Amino acid sequence: MTNNLLHASAHANAVPFSRPPTPGVHPLQIGFCGLGAMGYFMARNLANSFKSQLPPLLVYNRTVAKSQKLRAELGASAIKVADTLDQLVTECDVIFTNLANDAVVTSTYNEFAKALAQSPPTKVKIFVEMSTIYPTLAGDLDRLLSSHPHTHFVTSPIFGPPKGADSATLVIAMSGDYRSKKEVAFLLVPAVGRKVIDLGGNIEKAPTMKLIGNGMIMGMNELLAETLTLGEKSGIGQQTVYDLVKEIMPAPGLVAYGHKMVNDLFDGSVGFAIDGGIKDANHIRRLSAELNCPMPAVDNTHRGLISARAMHQAQMVAGTQQWDILDWSALIASSRVAAGLNPFDSKKGTGVVRED
Repeated sequence: MTNNLLHASAHANAVPFSRPPTPGVHPLQIGFCGLGAMGYFMARNLANSFKSQLPPLLVYNRTVAKSQKLRAELGASAIKVADTLDQLVTECDVIFTNLANDAVVTSTYNEFAKALAQSPPTKVKIFVEMSTIYPTLAGDLDRLLSSHPHTHFVTSPIFGPPKGADSATLVIAMSGDYRSKKEVAFLLVPAVGRKVIDLGGNIEKAPTMKLIGNGMIMGMNELLAETLTLGEKSGIGQQTVYDLVKEIMPAPGLVAYGHKMVNDLFDGSVGFAIDGGIKDANHIRRLSAELNCPMPAVDNTHRGLISARAMHQAQMVAGTQQWDILDWSALIASSRVAAGLNPFDSKKGTGVVRED
């Protein structure tokens, strides 16, 4: 396998830092907590990228089966399964976390803090939080960890879908301690992502950037849902409208989510679960209210997400659901129902056919 350090040099323009000092005698031990739809691929790519240079990646997941699955896929030479969060803290120099929501992040970092108090670090230890969290929580976590010696905290949320995590093409926002960011950036690019955006030392800036970016994606998805529905109802057809999108606005997000909407691909187990989208929308609406910066597009998206979830839950009660977890692209269900169409099956019902 090509040496990762040489491979990384080709991505120098994607990392806004100079290369960190050469590691000492003892190579870094990296840990990863949270093997969800994104975390599994990121952990796998980290392990693959450094398996010839660093010890096996130490992974922890609440459901141990996912950790065991990753070890089975890559082998014991690349993956070691941690039994507890304490083990992750005591054995690792750099610990990445990618978790579902603020409550899980808070609980996990409280456990980290307990482990640090019981076994105070004697050398630098970096915690890297990659989840989508509310910015003030990042400040709380930084204060929690900084009370322990040699401990640093970096926020590093990522932009991209599970497919992007799989192909290591994520865009990574980063804020926090400069030296720590430098170390982390060269671990993540090109192993996990294609570019780092440095947002300075204020730990809350990267989570804020993440919410702003997700707000753009939400507004885009809401407008996409409305226009595809109008295309169907007008007799033009949603596929024809989607073809136009690909011709005049071929942004990756528009193309990917448009494909899901047109083809009714609403399985959230292989995409972004709608509960996560609603959580993010709540965060963005809270941030916009605190800053007196209205975001009506996000408000409309929130309505669409809530409506789609309500319809899906009604189907689950009736036992007629097609998917156990709904993807957030299913927000189009709200527009479809408002237009008199079927929420999740675009083949049922017909739009108004215009006469020539």
